[in-house]
Amino acid sequence: MSTIFKADFKSALFALLLFPLLAVAQEVKVISITDGDTVKVLTQDKQQIKVRLAEIDTPERMQPYGKKAKQALSSMVFGKTVDLHTVTIDRYGRTVGHLFVGSLNVNKEMVRTGNAWVYRRYMKDKSLLADEDYARANKLVFVGFA
Repeated sequence: MSTIFKADFKSALFALLLFPLLAVAQEVKVISITDGDTVKVLTQDKQQIKVRLAEIDTPERMQPYGKKAKQALSSMVFGKTVDLHTVTIDRYGRTVGHLFVGSLNVNKEMVRTGNAWVYRRYMKDKSLLADEDYARANKLVFVGFA
């Protein structure tokens, strides 16, 4: 076996083994809200995980509207069992993903209600731009792109 084939095979095998972990939703309970785009959850096996909401951004806690964004997220998910769809693990070790309460995509709802904006650098779902436009058109926007 050539060295290149071994490396490619190992990479492909690793991706196949990791992909199910990232693609499968898991039920978690939201136990705290850090800010408008970060929560702490408890898994079914009682592990605490910090989750950064994928593809969106909000003001930090001490910035203008930071409390409002945190309150909006809290009203949607705090104390609830939600589905976590993991996208990746970021450089800080946080799980990055999408939260769902039933069929409601919390990430999209935060944007649609003007409580978050699209994090274009990491955006994969282009429909988030329409949600951002909706918030702007309906004067729901309170953050930097009003």
